[in-house]
Amino acid sequence: MSRVAVVTGSNKGIGFGIVKGLCKRFDGVVYLTSRDDDKGRKAVAELNKLGLRPEYHQLDVVDRNSILKFRDHIKKKHGGLDILINNAAVIDAEIITSYENSIEVIDINFRSVLTMQELIYPLVRNNGRILNISSDCGHLSNLKNTHWIEKLSKKDLTIEDVNEFVDWFLESKKNGTFNPEDFVESGAIAAYRVAKMALSAVTMIQQKELEARNISVNSMHPGLVRTDMTTGKGFYDIDQAAETPLYLVLDAPQSLRGAYVWFDRKVLDWYDYKADYYFKIKTIA
Repeated sequence: MSRVAVVTGSNKGIGFGIVKGLCKRFDGVVYLTSRDDDKGRKAVAELNKLGLRPEYHQLDVVDRNSILKFRDHIKKKHGGLDILINNAAVIDAEIITSYENSIEVIDINFRSVLTMQELIYPLVRNNGRILNISSDCGHLSNLKNTHWIEKLSKKDLTIEDVNEFVDWFLESKKNGTFNPEDFVESGAIAAYRVAKMALSAVTMIQQKELEARNISVNSMHPGLVRTDMTTGKGFYDIDQAAETPLYLVLDAPQSLRGAYVWFDRKVLDWYDYKADYYFKIKTIA
């Protein structure tokens, strides 16, 4: 049975760079996936020109039926998978987002991974690797609200706790009680921060649940990368940005698990809320 690697949201940006790198280095089948079928197939054609041959399958991570179709395809054709990179993402449309936009950001960046956990993680083979692409927005230092810092720092944190944190934020956006001082940077791109902090937190929970199967689950900040999402601003191109994700799923020791990893491969203390790791708007200003 062939080994299988899957990257979500990989028709462009970091995901595309990761697929390219996997095609060059991974001894198995690599799946490029995208919400938009046409864009996905164009991305595959672009890699074909470089002599690379990824497989393609449509996958919309916020559409349960789409995930089910993808699950059934993988199960029937391959029996399972070995590497999963949850990369699909979108950032806030405005510095201070609306309730509706906040829901979209959280659905794509966080809640989709819970659905992937439910439907796709059971297909990940023993000794497999799962990587959640987070952000510097995903470090706990983005948060200033002491109640939620304490709650998210619990060693016995549950998915219910994380969902409660997300729901608290969304409710504040819905009813007009959002307090910018609960976050750094006066609440700028708060929805993205909440979604990525939730993703980083749930990574550690997922790791504990998959420990018995020796599956490594990590999250990482890929650095500021020149992509459409950053409107072309950044320090790295997509190939450079793919280096650490590729290291984590191909080369890192299997014992590296439940970690929050920086773009330079350094493992950071996610719980250090007083640190200076949070995202600063001036970086892309």
